[in-house]
Amino acid sequence: MIAAMAPTASERAAAPPAAEGAGRRGKGERTRAAILERAVDLASVEGLEGLTIGRLAADLRMSKSGLFAHFGSKQELQVATVQAAGRRFARAVLEPAAAAPEGAPRLRALAEAYLARLDLYAGGCFWGAVAAEHDDRPGPVRDAIVAAIDSWLGELERQARIAGAADPGRVAFELYAVMQAANSRDRLGDGERALQHARAAVERLLADLEG
Repeated sequence: MIAAMAPTASERAAAPPAAEGAGRRGKGERTRAAILERAVDLASVEGLEGLTIGRLAADLRMSKSGLFAHFGSKQELQVATVQAAGRRFARAVLEPAAAAPEGAPRLRALAEAYLARLDLYAGGCFWGAVAAEHDDRPGPVRDAIVAAIDSWLGELERQARIAGAADPGRVAFELYAVMQAANSRDRLGDGERALQHARAAVERLLADLEG
């Protein structure tokens, strides 16, 4: 197939304003997404409070005014970063596990997808870090963190309920605790043993559901 030729200058000049506007919006959305991907990794290392527009602009070699065009305040940047971290988690953990049947098989797939991606964030567990940082700071940033973690726990609980657990909330809490512990120990240099213990703990929990 012959590749389509790039438009000439006269063709670009004749392009409908709506198409030009859509192109600018698309570019702006891609730029914003790239900024947030970097912001997530920086926040996982330095915390959300260390994530300022000035710090991020310097890291990305952008102007502060360029970043302000996407995020009008530090708080807006922080909330958007939490949401971007959630989307990254969904792509890496929730979406791959969705191929497994619901119930105990889905719980096993979710746990395995999580444990296979302890490197998902540059600084380790993004959620553990930002939760500890903002657990006593009421406001939109804390609300966004709580909503994301509650969504993850809610999915674990939903699958435990489908699996027939007598206490789905307890199963979800225990699975969450096991995975968080594995993440913490992995960052402290005990990764292989932590993974072995975590996988064994997950299997014991699921054996109770499947037995």
